[in-house]
Amino acid sequence: MIEIKKGKYIFGTVKVGERGQIVIPKEARDKFSIEPGDSLLVLGDENKGIAIVKEDLMKNFALKILEGMSYVKEKVKGEKNE
Repeated sequence: MIEIKKGKYIFGTVKVGERGQIVIPKEARDKFSIEPGDSLLVLGDENKGIAIVKEDLMKNFALKILEGMSYVKEKVKGEKNE
C-alpha cells in the first residue's frame, strides 16, 4: 500500500477472473473496514473509471442530500408565504 496523499492510497493491482470477479487487497479491506457479507456499490464513469464504495457510506450520503432537499423545499415554501 502506498499513501500518495493524506487519505489517498494505491493498493496495487488485481486481476479480473474468468467470472468477472476481483479480490480486494487485504490492506484496502482493513483500511476501509470491509468485512465478508458487506454490500459494495460499484459506480462507473466512462471517462474516469470505476469506483467501489461501501453501501452504508452512500446511504448516509444520500440521506444527507435528501435532508438538504427538504430544508430547501421548506425554505422556498416559507419565502413564498412572506
